[in-house]
Amino acid sequence: MIANLTYVLPMSTSNFNLPPQLTNWHPYKNSQITDLCLILGDQLNAKHSWFQQVQSQRLFVFMELAQEANYVTHHQQKILAFFAAMRSFAMALHQAGHQVLYLSLDAAVNSGNLTANLDQLITQLGITTVHLQQPDEYRLDQQLQQWATVQPSVSVTWCDTEHFICARDVLQQWFGDKPSYLMEAFYRRLRKQTGYLVDEHQQPFGGQWNYDKSNRNKLPAKHKIPAPLLFANDTSELADMLQRMGIKTMGSAQTDKLLWPVNRQQSLQLLDYVLEYLLPNFGLYQDAMTESSWAVYHARLSFSLNTKMLSPKLVIERAIDYWQQHQERISLAQIEGFVRQILGWREFVRAIYWQFMPNYKALNYFKHQRPLPDYFWTGDTKMRCLQHSLSQSLDYAYAHHIQRLMVIGNFSLLTELDPDAVDQWYLGVYIDAIEWVELPNTRGMSQFADGGIVASKPYVASGNYVNKMSSYCSNCHYQVKLKSGENSCPLNSLYWHFIEQKQELFANNPRMSLVIKQWQQRSPSERNDILATAQRYLEQLNSL
Repeated sequence: MIANLTYVLPMSTSNFNLPPQLTNWHPYKNSQITDLCLILGDQLNAKHSWFQQVQSQRLFVFMELAQEANYVTHHQQKILAFFAAMRSFAMALHQAGHQVLYLSLDAAVNSGNLTANLDQLITQLGITTVHLQQPDEYRLDQQLQQWATVQPSVSVTWCDTEHFICARDVLQQWFGDKPSYLMEAFYRRLRKQTGYLVDEHQQPFGGQWNYDKSNRNKLPAKHKIPAPLLFANDTSELADMLQRMGIKTMGSAQTDKLLWPVNRQQSLQLLDYVLEYLLPNFGLYQDAMTESSWAVYHARLSFSLNTKMLSPKLVIERAIDYWQQHQERISLAQIEGFVRQILGWREFVRAIYWQFMPNYKALNYFKHQRPLPDYFWTGDTKMRCLQHSLSQSLDYAYAHHIQRLMVIGNFSLLTELDPDAVDQWYLGVYIDAIEWVELPNTRGMSQFADGGIVASKPYVASGNYVNKMSSYCSNCHYQVKLKSGENSCPLNSLYWHFIEQKQELFANNPRMSLVIKQWQQRSPSERNDILATAQRYLEQLNSL
């Protein structure tokens, strides 16, 4: 395997400047245009049936919206990537012969509000039919649903985004109303339905459905990780527009070399790179953390998937085909781990989102209320695991799932941070964060604020887990071996403080009973020292 390999691929469209014919609506006034087709920023599916034939009466409309840029504080790279991807897709449709109107953020006719813009265009262009794809965010779905019910002069039609493998209501269809659902049961059923990695008898290849136990290896010393594939998209003019329009962002960006794929071509190049260089070790080191690589063996395809530049079906089938041709260097555990993330977890959390919204967003099982410490926006903390994970998030708009879950999420839960504030930070900081995928992962899996809808136990851990799975602890101000006292790892005492505080809630939970028993068997003096240390850390939370 080639180590330390980085490609930097320039974007073919300079600065993402839009040609005048895409930004001017006047030519469509008094024309034969009767149908407006709205394309949201995460609906960039080139394979959608809308685009397979040019229709002279149809106008495809894109909008860069202040309401979307401002509903949380987003990472600068996230907004730049979304706008660049939208502009790339709009230009591709235009070049394919479709009629396209693009309202840039700074357009004089752009009110910044989705439905106000629709009203204006309907009036100005004499639109009689509006075609909508179902939004994936509940917030936007409700905005458009409510708008559609009060339209006296236009017909509104809805269609599927033609992206996901499962329908929104798949949990209801398959399992009916339940207080919680098991991802494993969902995943196995979906494997049988799709035929992915199963034999003619619908049994799993290798005799196991799940190779997660093979996905928990720490990186060996001096292990060489392939450098991530990066792109060099010049978004500097988009960044100037954000500043000019007063859009508040977090994090940093090299705006003249935005590293994320922003069109289907680049997304396919990244997929090819993942299959050749990362898939052979994807599952093996899926949970590993290191300071030597911010991407490790993770695919970083989630932005391309969540904007629909790539489909889950395409990615899974390309990966399985590649594995079948290279089984001498890619084990079954690697491909199963890859497929499980997309076919299993990604489809599952979307189903959870639509099954339990809108109430899901307000759940706060532990009633935690602490505000986020300042270092969530600076990375300035003496805890090395947290410092690295936060700084990486702010630098790259990315952290892999163990950094999100077992470092930042674990710390947030142990320190009793308000899940509303945690949600808003996660939704803003990560390039791939759209609420349907962020909310079940954060409020559910990470914070257990849903009381067990997604996870059967809280995902909490002491410093020992971080030490086992990373290189962080050897370079930290705090000592991971100490459970209490001066310079002891905060995760240690905070973990046992959490167990002490929540033990009655989990007295009957079989997955928590052992650790509760271990805590109760400690001597009173040891417990008191640990709890006193945890209390001191909670009181000094902003200066850890």
